[in-house]
Amino acid sequence: MNGSDIIVAGGGIVGLATAYHITQRYPHFRVTLIEKEHHLAQHQSGRNSGVIHSGIYYKPGSLKALTCRRGKALLQAFCEREAIPYETCGKVIVATEERELPALYRLYERGMANGVQCEIINADRLQQLEPHAAGIRAIHVPEAGIIDFRLVCERLAKRIREAGSEIVTGVKVIAAREQSAAATVSTTMGDFNASYFVNCAGLHSDELAMRSGVRPPARIVPFRGEYYLLTDEAKALCRNLIYPVPDDHFPFLGVHFTRTMAGAVECGPNAVLAFAREGYRKADVSLRDLWATVTYKGFQRLVRRYWRTGLGEMWRSLNKKAFARALQRLVPEVHERYLRPAPAGIRAQAVAPDGTMVDDFVWVDTPRMLHVLNAPSPAATASLAIAEQIVERLAERF
Repeated sequence: MNGSDIIVAGGGIVGLATAYHITQRYPHFRVTLIEKEHHLAQHQSGRNSGVIHSGIYYKPGSLKALTCRRGKALLQAFCEREAIPYETCGKVIVATEERELPALYRLYERGMANGVQCEIINADRLQQLEPHAAGIRAIHVPEAGIIDFRLVCERLAKRIREAGSEIVTGVKVIAAREQSAAATVSTTMGDFNASYFVNCAGLHSDELAMRSGVRPPARIVPFRGEYYLLTDEAKALCRNLIYPVPDDHFPFLGVHFTRTMAGAVECGPNAVLAFAREGYRKADVSLRDLWATVTYKGFQRLVRRYWRTGLGEMWRSLNKKAFARALQRLVPEVHERYLRPAPAGIRAQAVAPDGTMVDDFVWVDTPRMLHVLNAPSPAATASLAIAEQIVERLAERF
């Protein structure tokens, strides 16, 4: 690794896309990507719902909106070149009550401003698209799609290796420090030097930044997203993707239905505080992680702001019947007996010191380091565009 021009920490889709883009733009550079797990895409990249997002949710002109639109185009082009299967199946965002209509129309206007292919449809058209969905109006987004992001990660890794760069697994990056002409990266295999260091550590990005002498503008608070799968007898209740109208004041989209490339239908997720950064099960507890969360002033202010919402999410986590009732707002025929547990995911939610949930991409750079400190959804869809922007920042120093 001492012969590397750039070391990238993190073997999720953002780290892989970054390493890939460097090898494509600067084929003479040697990149080393280091991942602490023994396999790639073990966390957010391999535990998401597999949706190719259109960009309808994001504020027009925001970095998130622009990056999502650009990333979606790059992702689909990459999949076409690499013969990676994906499906443009479309989604519906459903208003079930009159009080949701203003938010639905605002979302539609946002989508139009972002260049998203979308239209307002009535209940009859909704029934044609999703016969079992309940709603008085909906937004149809025909360009939304589904994919297996693990396959994308595998192909990125293959192309990185073919370009002569290196992927090292089972090694943890502990910290990095700058020198005048290099960055020294400390790992569980010892110290290594490179010209530049890129932190794409996802759930641990803020911790790695702090150990590298950088003060992050926000801290990561882990939220567990819990899912169910529809049983085989109930899969026909959802053809493609059925979403609720999101709460403008809360960054999570609410429980929804997602058909996967494997033909399953996922229901969820809710959003509950995880007691460990990698706490995929309710019983997973890290006292260190939990203490860091509950003593963080930003989290305490977040709780004061959203405690009612949080209690509702916790109740659905503990009560399957309550989870089923939330799903029935969209598809009334869903019953508790149709739900079987599915693997959970963890969302690395950046929270600012004032208790605000950070809603856009955040990175901090220094002369020899770049730290990706917030890459929320749609990071998987936008990964290749995020990589472009990271490499543009690095290019200014080359």
